[in-house]
Amino acid sequence: GFYGQCFGEDAVEVIKDSAPVDKRKLDPNKAYIQITFVEPYFDEYEMKDRVTYFEKNFNISRFMYTTPFTMDGRPRGELSEQYKRNTILTTMHAFPYIKTRINVIQREEFILTPIEVAIEDMRKKTQELTAATSQDPPDAKMLQMVLQGSVGTTVNQGPLEVAQVFLAEIPADPKLYRHHNKLRLCFKEFIMR
Repeated sequence: GFYGQCFGEDAVEVIKDSAPVDKRKLDPNKAYIQITFVEPYFDEYEMKDRVTYFEKNFNISRFMYTTPFTMDGRPRGELSEQYKRNTILTTMHAFPYIKTRINVIQREEFILTPIEVAIEDMRKKTQELTAATSQDPPDAKMLQMVLQGSVGTTVNQGPLEVAQVFLAEIPADPKLYRHHNKLRLCFKEFIMR
């Protein structure tokens, strides 16, 4: 709205998805704004020092956003063809800062294969389940929501679908053995929880 008032409503266009933008296809007479949701990104060694909520949300200069995609160009597809692009942005100064907008000085991208996406999803589900079961005092509504999202999924494919797609048979490609094993361990932990 602000930039629309400055430059004219028809001269400003908002790009609503996080997909990479081909600058050659953009109109040079228009201003484009790409808006996406980012979350703080920490390496594993950093997580040892950042224990409290405050430490996890203060003095942050690295952020991450994820973009789902398939090889044929669609954002979403079957489990076996669902890839994910993790983009890590590093800002010039750490947030919070005097200015509300800070330049991005570095951009890294990692592409997760479908089995790696499944491993990440299973780990997330297990963490949610662990948090819901170990809550003190217990919250029955939260536990019910997590269980419904994990076991009785109606919208997204749940753990059963993941197991049928990735664990039905041992992969022919030796490079996938490690991921196959990781996913089996994720399921073992999930079932235990």
